[in-house]
Amino acid sequence: MMRFANPEYLFLLLLLIPLVRYHGRNGGRIRYSNLDLLKGLKGLPKFHPRQILLLLRVAAIVLLVLGLARPQAGKKFSEITSEGVDIMLVLDTSGTMQALDFKIDNEPASRLTIVKKVVEDFIKKRQDDRLGLVVFGDEAFTQCPLTTDHGILVEFLKKIEIGMAGDSTAIGSAIGTAINRIKNLPSKSKVVILLTDGRNNAGDLQPLKAAELAKVFGIKVYTIGAGTKGKAPFLQDTLFGKRYVYADVEIDEELLTEVARITGAQYYRATDTGELEKIYAEIDRLEKHEVKVKEYTEYNELFLWFIIPALLLLLLEIGLSQTRLRKIP
Repeated sequence: MMRFANPEYLFLLLLLIPLVRYHGRNGGRIRYSNLDLLKGLKGLPKFHPRQILLLLRVAAIVLLVLGLARPQAGKKFSEITSEGVDIMLVLDTSGTMQALDFKIDNEPASRLTIVKKVVEDFIKKRQDDRLGLVVFGDEAFTQCPLTTDHGILVEFLKKIEIGMAGDSTAIGSAIGTAINRIKNLPSKSKVVILLTDGRNNAGDLQPLKAAELAKVFGIKVYTIGAGTKGKAPFLQDTLFGKRYVYADVEIDEELLTEVARITGAQYYRATDTGELEKIYAEIDRLEKHEVKVKEYTEYNELFLWFIIPALLLLLLEIGLSQTRLRKIP
């Protein structure tokens, strides 16, 4: 950034106008007793060497005025002070997540493939927050603890595979694992975003008990049911090669709705890729926090870079006016 601390001095530049006009009319005259000898001369040069002195003086004055105006160069700094949101992303990796009822670029894709893509986009939007990742099937475990290094989190997200935690669905255990990761941390808000495509059929901790526990610690649990309504297509190996097999995958929407209600959050249902993207965008909007930005600027004085060259130009003008460009009376 560049500025003048005393910009009022810049008006002195207006004094250059009469100075230039005066020298233009009166500078560089030579007296002759008879002009007859000059009448036959043609193409006299319009530029006189002594005009160099005028240019030097004008340049020196301009630099002196700019120096008096105190030019300053500054750097702007931003200090961000805010309490972020702690968010645990909880993803179902059970066998039913391989259903091909979602699409990407109009091509069928597994539920887990689409979920990973949408969650990655969500992560990139939460720059000031700590995020972690829990996966669950028969059991639940932390794939990535809370971190502000979202690059590492995305790498762990990409390594998630169907069946890595078993083929069943332990919703209560997943919520409990996420709670343990954030319950004692100081933060403005604590959030769990759980996505599943099935019913709770594994684990020792019941989902509603886990929801009550989350409420005690002030943790909101958003729940998302992912999958089409009715029969979903699965690609399976058969005696005749790979074939699509359709099967019912039931989502316990009543349970997921109650878990969200107990914790003061919401339940969502996503039956296609577009709806899933809108859901995460909606949660992103609901869980925004205020970021306080304090800006300040540090300036360095630059007037010497103008004053010193101005003095040198004045010395050069004086030297030339007394030597090579001396005016002869």
